[in-house]
Amino acid sequence: MSYLTGVPTGALRGRDKESDALRALVDRAGAGAGGCLLLLGGPGTGKTALLDLAAAYAAGETPHGFLVLRTQGVRGETHLPYAGLHALLHPIADRLDTTAADMRMLAEALRAGVAPGGLALPAALLRLLRTAGRPVLVCADDLQWLDAPSREAICFVARRAVAAPVAVLLASGEPGTAPGDLPPLPLAPLDERASCRVLDDLVPDGLPGDLRTALVRAARGNPLALAELAGSLTGAHRTGTAPPPETPPRGGRLWRAYADRLRGLPADTADLVLLIAADPGIDAATLVRAAESRCGLAPLEAAETAGVVAETPDGGFDLADPILRHVAYAEAPLARRQAAHRLLARLYDGVPGGEHQRLRRAWHRAAALDGPADHLAEDLVRALAAAPKAAAKATAFPEPFRVLERAAELTGHGEAKAARLAAAARHAWQAGQPQRARSLLSRIDTLGAGVEVRGHAELVRGSLELRAGTTDSACDTLLAAAERLLRTDREQAVRALVRAGEASYLAGDNRRFLAIARRAETLRRPDDDHVTRLALEYLAGMAATFRGRHREATASLRRVVTGVTAPPSAGSPSALVWGGVAHLLLGNGADALRLASRAVEMARAHGAVASMPQMLEILIQAQLWSGRYDAVAANAMDGLRLAQETGRATSGAQHLAWLAFTAAVAGDEETCVLRAARAVELANAHGVSVAEALGTLALAHLDVAANRHADAVNRLRTVARTGDPLVVRVMATPLLVESAVRTGDIAQARDALVILDRWADSTRDPDRLALAARCHALLAPPAEAGERFSEALELHRQGACAFETARTRLLYGGMLRRSRRPGAAREHLHGALETFERYGARLWSEHARAELRAAGESVRPSGSRSEAGRLLTAQQFQIATLVAEGATNREVAARLFISPRTVEHHLRNIFARLGVRSRVELTRLLS
Repeated sequence: MSYLTGVPTGALRGRDKESDALRALVDRAGAGAGGCLLLLGGPGTGKTALLDLAAAYAAGETPHGFLVLRTQGVRGETHLPYAGLHALLHPIADRLDTTAADMRMLAEALRAGVAPGGLALPAALLRLLRTAGRPVLVCADDLQWLDAPSREAICFVARRAVAAPVAVLLASGEPGTAPGDLPPLPLAPLDERASCRVLDDLVPDGLPGDLRTALVRAARGNPLALAELAGSLTGAHRTGTAPPPETPPRGGRLWRAYADRLRGLPADTADLVLLIAADPGIDAATLVRAAESRCGLAPLEAAETAGVVAETPDGGFDLADPILRHVAYAEAPLARRQAAHRLLARLYDGVPGGEHQRLRRAWHRAAALDGPADHLAEDLVRALAAAPKAAAKATAFPEPFRVLERAAELTGHGEAKAARLAAAARHAWQAGQPQRARSLLSRIDTLGAGVEVRGHAELVRGSLELRAGTTDSACDTLLAAAERLLRTDREQAVRALVRAGEASYLAGDNRRFLAIARRAETLRRPDDDHVTRLALEYLAGMAATFRGRHREATASLRRVVTGVTAPPSAGSPSALVWGGVAHLLLGNGADALRLASRAVEMARAHGAVASMPQMLEILIQAQLWSGRYDAVAANAMDGLRLAQETGRATSGAQHLAWLAFTAAVAGDEETCVLRAARAVELANAHGVSVAEALGTLALAHLDVAANRHADAVNRLRTVARTGDPLVVRVMATPLLVESAVRTGDIAQARDALVILDRWADSTRDPDRLALAARCHALLAPPAEAGERFSEALELHRQGACAFETARTRLLYGGMLRRSRRPGAAREHLHGALETFERYGARLWSEHARAELRAAGESVRPSGSRSEAGRLLTAQQFQIATLVAEGATNREVAARLFISPRTVEHHLRNIFARLGVRSRVELTRLLS
């Protein structure tokens, strides 16, 4: 079984390449030409599991009938000569009972622990294995603990196994203890996808997404850490009332392995390791001053040699593994830990480094309890407030939420304690740790907190619900928070109203949004600060837009886009998002793209992981406006990953819908349907009407591309309902008009066009005006249609969306062909085909080719794609390309967010369509 998961060893997650290498070595040995591999990896990385896999394969899955011999180094037997060989040869000890001199010598060594020096004994071992009568697999685990004579003899065989039916697999977990001349197979940490699959094996009934992400983050790709973390979960962890475990349980296998490694360090080295564990990333100058009485940093060499300490990219020092850091700190007695913190606090007192060093000093004083608790708590809060942005980043040490949590622990007064816990919860949420944020909030409930503190707590709780719960519940909680905060913190009260408005927008509840906007309007005051005025203008502009009063909305929205670039809002990612949305509603796609890009860059710089999915939503909308579908797909994939990591299901639903839309543009029906279905499923579970509408829009686009116009009309009727967001309805209108005209429902087409006309006219955006003109061309009598199409193309030339230009040219070319003007038609159809091929839009390219053939032109397959590209769907071609580059099925599945079984299904179809029989032939074809 592997990784304590209960999964057969043939299914080691994330170790496909290593498993293949071991099987290949066994196969070569079975054919008479063996060899050796040395597995290198720290505790818990899966070395033993891989040896188990190789042993099971050799014993039962090959036709050669292997003899499998195993041994394992034991720390307590390191001083016993030939103890390792004694365990290895025990199954065949009877073969040593012969008259051959070398076998008698070998038997005596195992009995008495003594043997003559030189080559005699290693050569006897090699002959014994070569003459075993069948292939042999030798597995030696924990090579670093094998006694020296056994290790030397086994390595002697390993170097000569290439000419014998012998495979030797060695595993070592300590740096510098294995021979450097043997072929290494280092075990890297599992990637995120494999780690998640290990957790799925461990917990078949599933874990909340944010808890799963927290465990993956804590394990850092260590399979045993994943198993032990999962095994330590309690009901409180699952419900979010306890923070997720950050380390494997004390006393577990991994903890003991790390503690053993640390116990082998000299005393001076251990003191420096404790300092580094207490202050991760400590700079070399500070560490030198700390070590002045210990002969400088010379003792640190032993820790570096043992793989305990590593240099950070910025020249500081940290332990090689965060789990190792926790063990090093926790295993030290309390008195030593406090002494280390007091020393570090003195070192940071008055040294250059400004407020960041002040924060570290306050942290170490608080950890050492070096003063009255209330004073230490105040010092922590003041130091964090004064810290520069780089020091207050979510990923900096000490992390802001931990600083505030520690301050709360040192605070005796209930109100101040609750306020610090609420602030800690907000920082944890912004750092992408919703599970810890919920845990911090749950501690406030037992305290006698006042109205303002409860308002701040409800604002965080409502924000959590908005991203991971249901939109209705989020809206209720955020409105309650706003009412509590109005008298004491107007800026946060208005921010709560903005988020409540976002919740109603996502839910498609325009009535509630308008009610929130009316409430916000009553709060305006002449002395409002800049950010509060900006937020109120944003709500007013959105409300007017939703009422269809576009000219009224323009004034408020323009004040928003002007205000977000002026201090103090210029440094706020949230304000930049408001500006991006306002630009979109004003029809300024390029400006929306600029602001959204700045918001994403700023969120990345601040380490605001939790806000990234939302920032990317606005960026994607702006990119979609200009037809940048490759960028949309890349950012939506990134947004989906971040949403899954940070427990933001509502955002994940929208990113899935965008991915479904880009698949529809590419003509990849299977992927579009799968992603749209998942988006709609998530949307229904969390009340995200926007994502449901976007998923439906993606399917409708696919229907139009596939000439299923009746199906498209039926889908788009739901998108066109009053509750759906204006931007989605505007996007849907050109598709609905086209399909309604094709199905003869002219009245519905005209009704749908009213909204697009009104909005495009108010924004004067050339791209939207061009779409409206195209719709009017489709509805116009034949005598007027040409003029309308020409108007649309002229507007397209002023805009930015090449894909929609091609769509207009395709429709115009089709009309010209039906009007018996094939020459004029072919000009537009060729232009459309060229654009569609550039976009990889398979179904639209087929449309253009069909129209060209109908216009009397013989059309050759596109020269911009290979013959394979022409024969395969977009997703099949992508899978074929990845496989040809050497990716395994699991790696392809991870890249494309599909299951390995789906990859296998596609590969069978790819082989059939291309007439190839293997991956090798596929690679040759595509190269």
